[in-house]
Amino acid sequence: MIRDSIGILGGTFDPIHKGHLLLAEQAYREYPLTSVWFMPSGHPPHKQDHHVTEGRYRREMIEIAIQGRDCFLYSDFELRRPGNTYSAQTFRLLNEAYPGQTFYFIVGADSLYQMDHWYHPQEVMDRAILLVAGREYKERHRPLTEQIRYLTERFHARIFRLHCPEVDVSSAMLRQMAAQGQDIDPYLPPGVGEYIRRMGLYRP
Repeated sequence: MIRDSIGILGGTFDPIHKGHLLLAEQAYREYPLTSVWFMPSGHPPHKQDHHVTEGRYRREMIEIAIQGRDCFLYSDFELRRPGNTYSAQTFRLLNEAYPGQTFYFIVGADSLYQMDHWYHPQEVMDRAILLVAGREYKERHRPLTEQIRYLTERFHARIFRLHCPEVDVSSAMLRQMAAQGQDIDPYLPPGVGEYIRRMGLYRP
């Protein structure tokens, strides 16, 4: 059986922006990935402090953003699950649903610094190879290379760096800008801004 190498890029994608695509493109170019799956979270337990846009809107924004890119796929694997969605559960279910495939978990450095406090971090690192974008965390922590060494030693994790240029954009920033009537199109993949306006998303 041919073993595929599948990159998983998760998040709320509320909205999806150019930084997400840049991260996926770098992972696809730098590592032997068959495809990258954009997997919006359903009910992320760490995002309970603000409203998360309905799943169908986030799905349609992703589909617009990745249109015409055969190596990028939309996955509803988390979105269709009820209750809180944890990465440990996701990768366990992915390994059960797609036995023999290799999964790469594409994350930012902020996630890597928090990962040992996640729900069942050992299971995440047992079931996926981590690809981490090389930006430092906004708060003071050990250097990223030391954090990688720490997780490797503690959890026997397989962690590799993504050499991705810094993109100063976040979904939270774009939601705030949109609510203030500012133009966010320069930060979005083509067509996503028009969809946001047509659906009336992120209005105050």
